Amino acid sequence: MNFIREKNRIYYLDDSGKLLAEITYIDLDKSTVEADHTFVDSSLRGQGVAEQLVEALVEEIQSQGKKIKPTCSYVVKLFRRKADKYGSIVAD
Repeated sequence: MNFIREKNRIYYLDDSGKLLAEITYIDLDKSTVEADHTFVDSSLRGQGVAEQLVEALVEEIQSQGKKIKPTCSYVVKLFRRKADKYGSIVAD
């Protein structure tokens, strides 16, 4: 899936321009962002798209040497469920 990356947002549109998936984040300080919202359209649910969005965000934030404070319920649950994978990116 080819996500579009903008400042504080990673998302996916269908061919008509309809938003089908997105994750947003807020810069908290120079070293931390807050993952505050994840959305996946019902047509894509159950296909792992939300986790792909989180992966894209993790890659982006790690490349900047920053950490993520998860406040979006999906990201909180994913980071807890896969603590071995995401533990190093979570802000205290």
